[in-house]
Amino acid sequence: MTRSEMHMVKPKSKFLLMSIILLGCIAALFTALYFYSQSLITIEAPKKDLGEKIIIQLPSGKSVFTYENLVVKEDGKLFYKGELNTLDLTGGIIVYEEWE
Repeated sequence: MTRSEMHMVKPKSKFLLMSIILLGCIAALFTALYFYSQSLITIEAPKKDLGEKIIIQLPSGKSVFTYENLVVKEDGKLFYKGELNTLDLTGGIIVYEEWE
């Protein structure tokens, strides 16, 4: 028998190929489980009740679109109190109207 015939007759080991495929499947399984578990965990902020939608007509002719619970009357003055700022809307007229 020649060397090439001996090489063709000898059974080839597929251990390396099978181990690479097995490791790839295990990695894909862990990746899928990770993303699935991340989709189950959701953290949501509590919803604030902002009240009805209102429009405040200012004496200058401009309009302020806001929600009812963000407008506060203190000492005869009308204030808009948002998360970061406070605006003086004194002299404005509140109109209860839907806006987009």
